[in-house]
This record gives sequence, C-alpha cells and structure tokens, in this order.
Amino acid sequence: MLEDNLKFILEKLPSGVRLVAVSKFHPAEVVMEAYRAGQRCFGESRPQEFMAKAQSLPKDIVWHFIGHLQTNKLKMVLPYAAMVESVDSEHLLQAIDKWGVENGKVVDVLLEVHIAQEETKQGFSVEELMPLLEKEWRGVRLRGLMGMATNTDDESVIRSDFKRIQEIKRHINDTFPGLKDFDQLSIGMSGDWPLALDYGATIVRIGTAIFGARQY
Repeated sequence: MLEDNLKFILEKLPSGVRLVAVSKFHPAEVVMEAYRAGQRCFGESRPQEFMAKAQSLPKDIVWHFIGHLQTNKLKMVLPYAAMVESVDSEHLLQAIDKWGVENGKVVDVLLEVHIAQEETKQGFSVEELMPLLEKEWRGVRLRGLMGMATNTDDESVIRSDFKRIQEIKRHINDTFPGLKDFDQLSIGMSGDWPLALDYGATIVRIGTAIFGARQY
C-alpha cells in the first residue's frame, strides 16, 4: 500500500518537483519501508524525533525540518537538516545564521509566509519578509518560500492562497535578482498538492496520502 501510494504520487509530479515524505509520528520501520521503495527525502516536525531518526536511519536520507523550531532546539536539528523549511521569525533566522557561522555550515532555509485565513498559522507577512532579503547572511542560504493554504474544502480559497504565495515569490525574484538561489516554493500537502502544482510548487510535503493516519 505504501509503495503504491508513493508510486501514484511520484507519477503525477512533474520533473523538478521534489516530494518530501512527511514521516512525523511514524516509526523508523515505516520510514524504512518508504526508503526501500525508493524514497530518499523525508520531513519531520519535532526536533527530538527528527534527531533520533536522522541518527539511526540510512545516511543518504535527505532530511527536511518542516515544523516550528525553537532556538533552544537547533542542535537537535541543524547538524542533520538538508533544509529547514519553516523559518517563521527573524529571531529564528538570526539564530540559525549564528549557528551556521559557528559550525562552519551554510544552512539552506525557506522563509515561511503566512497568507492563510487562520490566525494560528505561523509565518512572515510580506512586509516582514522584504527587509530580511536585503541583509547579507553568512550561515544561511535563503532558498525560497514555504506556505500553507487555508484548511478548507473550498478549492477557490486554496487556489487563491497558492496564487498569492506564488506572486510573493515572483515579486521577490523581480526585486532581488541577485538572489540566484531563491528558487524553491514549498506548497501543497496531502489534501491539496495537485492544486499546488498549478502555482509553481517545487516541493510538496505529503504525509497522510503516503503513510496513512499518524501512528503515535
């Protein structure tokens, strides 16, 4: 079943779109089942679980951290993360940058933008984003944006949210042509990833549609 789910999704993804298999709340043996089916990029959202899996599972796995990250948990995540998708505050970005400088690593990050209608979602407003892009960072590399659509069954609302995120990224690319690496757009999850493809997604984060309901 898991292998069939993966195959179905991968066959639908255009070339150049990366699938992050969201393995949070699923045990290591389930991650290994997906690994044996050929999946190599996985997403986790809890630092302790992230670290435990990164330390125990095959070293060629590409790990993305996709949850809210507190600055006191950086050492659990940054040594293992190929990308932190969920940078949602200037304070966190500065802390990651400092860690990167101190540890001789440049950390790839996505800036999480908040456009959904729920106030509970994290992320930057457009006005907060722009000053960050003017700064020079030594320990982080700004790779693009991450965002979530409003949690609704109304396709028009979801499309509107994705379109807005796409427009923000285009505006940034036009305003800061020197940001050559700012080329990633992580939108789309299990319930809406086919729609995200219409709005320039380069990364989709899919958990339930691959693994089923959370296991713990």
